Amino acid sequence: MHPIIEALPLVLNFEVLGTMLAAAAFGLLVGCIPGLTATMATALLVPITFFMDPVPAIAAMVTATAMAIFAGDLPGALLRVPGTPASAAYAAEAYAMTQKGQGEQALGTSLVCSAIGGLFGTVVLVIFAPMLAEVALQFTQFEYFWLACLGLTCAVFVSTASPLRGAVALLIGLFLATVGLDVTAGHPRYTLGIPDLLGGVAFIPAMIGMFAVAEILRNVMSDGDVPAPPLQSLLNVFRGVGAILRRYWRGIARGSVIGTGVGILPGAGGDIGAWVSYAVSKRFSREPEKFGTGHVEGIVDAGSANNAALSGAWVPALVFGIPGDSITAIVIGVLYVKGMNPGPMIFINSPELIYGVFVAFFIANLALIPLGFVAIALARHILRIPRAVIWPIVLLLSIVGAYAINNSLFGVVIMLAMGILAFIMEENGFPVAPTILGLVLGPMLEGNFMTAMIKSDGNMLAFFERPIAAVLGILTLAVWFLPVLMMGWRHWRGAPSGPRPA
Repeated sequence: MHPIIEALPLVLNFEVLGTMLAAAAFGLLVGCIPGLTATMATALLVPITFFMDPVPAIAAMVTATAMAIFAGDLPGALLRVPGTPASAAYAAEAYAMTQKGQGEQALGTSLVCSAIGGLFGTVVLVIFAPMLAEVALQFTQFEYFWLACLGLTCAVFVSTASPLRGAVALLIGLFLATVGLDVTAGHPRYTLGIPDLLGGVAFIPAMIGMFAVAEILRNVMSDGDVPAPPLQSLLNVFRGVGAILRRYWRGIARGSVIGTGVGILPGAGGDIGAWVSYAVSKRFSREPEKFGTGHVEGIVDAGSANNAALSGAWVPALVFGIPGDSITAIVIGVLYVKGMNPGPMIFINSPELIYGVFVAFFIANLALIPLGFVAIALARHILRIPRAVIWPIVLLLSIVGAYAINNSLFGVVIMLAMGILAFIMEENGFPVAPTILGLVLGPMLEGNFMTAMIKSDGNMLAFFERPIAAVLGILTLAVWFLPVLMMGWRHWRGAPSGPRPA
């Protein structure tokens, strides 16, 4: 009998399904509050899982994280305040659709694409887990350096401003990423003598500030702006989604593949997958000029990627015990407590338990559509609340989220400072998205570059000696220099070859 058939009774019972339903409600609640990320939802469930059997404990975590990732889209689309980092890539796009009266379509598309991406990632997890995890383990500092360079290149594509302003915004993010202790020498950099800055600029408070606080300041400073129209009918949530899926089916497939691939890489995660997918979507779109104005194509790609990355992150976690992201790092600890030691032997010693987790993945992503619909039905009333009431509430929730990351008031200080910075940047035409991307990928870029240089004794050619690193390096350099070379070639071909006639 196949292990997945043996696993069905372990999941399809009242205890597990009831636990998953409660975890789904908890994940939706946590995900829609700015700063209370899917990782935090998982961490808060850990004490409760000590009193559960292995399958319901892991199923609860799987369900809560899937729901929390989607729930982050709700405040992003309605208020331009992403609930989770994975929603930040396309929050402005979804909010622009809401301002055009297409909020229902934005949320409906995000919901369906999140479920499809999650199911795709789960299929990959079930079928290709050992093989893909083995590929991911081939990545060393050289490969991760080029991967970070490719990710930073996305800043050019996600920026709706001029390339120069996008590059300046990216450099601001990279500078902020260098604050703290030097990754190799351990020497403090740009800390201004503040002990709290030794750990660097915390990403979650910075993200909350650059979206939530900046949006609050923008609304306070411009009372004449027309607020986004409220969602009119729940019937419009899925209306037109079928046509969108048929039109952008390549985007769904591309986002799911990118999300799963990025998720498999240890330490990456859904937020990087969403950024990369959104950038690739804009790069290959037939209508790139529409991005940033409320174009659903970016939501299709990035919405598929963030939930697909959740499943992908479980590949190295289960097969080799290496966490793919912060969520699976927590889950691995729970697996050890439950006696399910991650590694190849777990597929031999207790296959029914592992396949029970796989079944829970499928159920959680299928349940995302009806439960997400209920969440949209409840959240749509947010836009009916007067702005004088809703923004103080958003600010309060943002302060709670920024404080809860490290239980420190300094997180609130970072949030406020980054909010003011983002407000000044946007008022002067500089995009915020590249700064966020630089802050996310900066530590990965610097840490892997310095470690690789130490390992290679300063030999730059070592970055091209390994096959995977060479492919990634050539691809990155091609993305950087090919457009410039093509522009020069076109200019040379168009230049006159001789003296002009009188």
